[in-house]
Order: sequence, then C-alpha cells, then structure tokens
Amino acid sequence: MKIHTMSRGHHVSTAYGSVTWMGLMVFFLTACTSTPPRYPEDHARFERIVEAVETLRRAYEQRDEAAIHDLALPLQEVEQLEQEIARDFSTFSTITLTWAIDRITIKGDLIFVAIHWDGIWNRPAAKQPIHEAGHGILIWSGTQVILWAGVEGDVPFGIADRLS
Repeated sequence: MKIHTMSRGHHVSTAYGSVTWMGLMVFFLTACTSTPPRYPEDHARFERIVEAVETLRRAYEQRDEAAIHDLALPLQEVEQLEQEIARDFSTFSTITLTWAIDRITIKGDLIFVAIHWDGIWNRPAAKQPIHEAGHGILIWSGTQVILWAGVEGDVPFGIADRLS
C-alpha cells in the first residue's frame, strides 16, 4: 500500500507517479464550473437594474442631460428632478459622485433601489468645494427596459436648489 506524501517541491507521490499541485488545481478548477443562476430571468433583471443605476450616476457626474433624459419616464416628478439636475449643471463646473447600492426591492413593475452616496460639487470661482452625503431611494420601473420613475429620501440631485 502506497502512502500519499508531500515534499518541499509541492509534489504528491502516489501509486501512479508524481502530480504537481498546479495540475491538481487545473483539474479542480475546470471540473468545478460555476452553476448558472437558479432564476436566470430575475438575475438578468437585477443586472439591468444595476446597469441603469450606474448609468444614471455616470450621466450625472459627466453632466449629460440627454443621457439622464433617456433614462427617465415622462412623469411630472422625474421632469422636476431633471430641472433640478439642469440647475446643478449650470451652477457647478465639476461634480464627483459615488454611490453604493444597499438594497434592491422589487414590487411588481416598481423597483426600489436604496443607495448611500457621497459627492463633491465645485463652483467655477469658489475656493471650497461643497461636500454632501446621504441615503435615498431611486425608484425605477420595468422588466426588460429599466426606466427612472422617481426618488424618495435624500438623493444627490438638486444640490444647487438646497444651497439657495
């Protein structure tokens, strides 16, 4: 009976010869493929939601009104937010915004994305930037196409209005 041993060179001696740990790792990594999501349609929807949220953040930071408008549903609340965002763009020369998703809740077609955010807004001639942070909820709608439907709580949009 042959006993399995390991030497300093990370070889395993067996009755069948020496096998390197690297060979074993390659075997296990290729043999143990990841399993697909249990609910692929829900998984794909979550990915679309996360992408829409990131697209909104990036468009705001890049001061891209057209991209924000393309994400928005034609609702009065969202149109008001778009006006507040336009005032942010005319007031601040640069905007740096980071956020993280804390939770995603789906109720039918409505999607509630809880975020915590941190931002820096710079005025063209100001010496000190404005730093704000908070927690809020971005409301979205849709299954295949995810569109912005509103907000709740403290969100980073409309900072110029808050300062006036």
